[in-house]
Amino acid sequence: MKTPLLHNPNAIKIIAPALVGLFLLLVWQVLCIAWKVPIYLVPKPSDIAMTLWNDGPGLLRALGVTLKITVLAFLVAVVLGVIAAFLFVQNRIVETSLFPYAILLQVTPVVAIAPLIIIWVKNPTIALVFCATLVALFPIISNTVLGLRSVSPGLLNLFRLNGATRWQTLMRLRIPSALPYFFGGLRISSGLALIGAVVAEFVAGTGGTGAGLAYEILQAGFQLNIPRLFAALVLISLTGILLFTLMAWLAKASISQWHESEMS
Repeated sequence: MKTPLLHNPNAIKIIAPALVGLFLLLVWQVLCIAWKVPIYLVPKPSDIAMTLWNDGPGLLRALGVTLKITVLAFLVAVVLGVIAAFLFVQNRIVETSLFPYAILLQVTPVVAIAPLIIIWVKNPTIALVFCATLVALFPIISNTVLGLRSVSPGLLNLFRLNGATRWQTLMRLRIPSALPYFFGGLRISSGLALIGAVVAEFVAGTGGTGAGLAYEILQAGFQLNIPRLFAALVLISLTGILLFTLMAWLAKASISQWHESEMS
């Protein structure tokens, strides 16, 4: 006998949020019509959908620019974060000396330093990637360090009793134990990379063919084209959801066979 749709956990994960979203959009549409809200204040969902249809090619081109910055910054953050985490775990003196500066990167507003980075770095793409990397770096470092240190003391003693080298302990014990934490860091960092890319684009204010979605939002705001502004925001939100979903799928595909956090 087949499992009913409503009793299928995978189907519920899709249907339940979709129904809530449709309900909220319906309420939004009805309230805007009932209260006769001007389109330049809050557009109706139908106005946003029409803008997405009409201005889709231009907005998607801008999304491609923003997504390129996001992906590059995310990849750089992953590489640098993993290297830094390995160094911190292998040497307490290095961690004590450098970890406060990693925290400093996290608490420093990118809006405050982005203008300086854009002035110092002549290439706009590299400058934007640098800014977004600063935002996305800390979750990778902190989560990976936490994972590498979250090793069962019993297993660690077992490795020592069997004469395992530091390299063998790292590769066969610490790294497998750190993977759930690492993938948690990826979920956070992917969204922060997108936020960092958009914020950096706001500060840079680059236009023309190399403009991202942040520039489209600024232009729409200046022109009081509020439906286009909301349409750009929708694309950014959908991109963030897609990145999070991709990281969640990657985690499930990698560790669902042996770690309870990803088992069905």
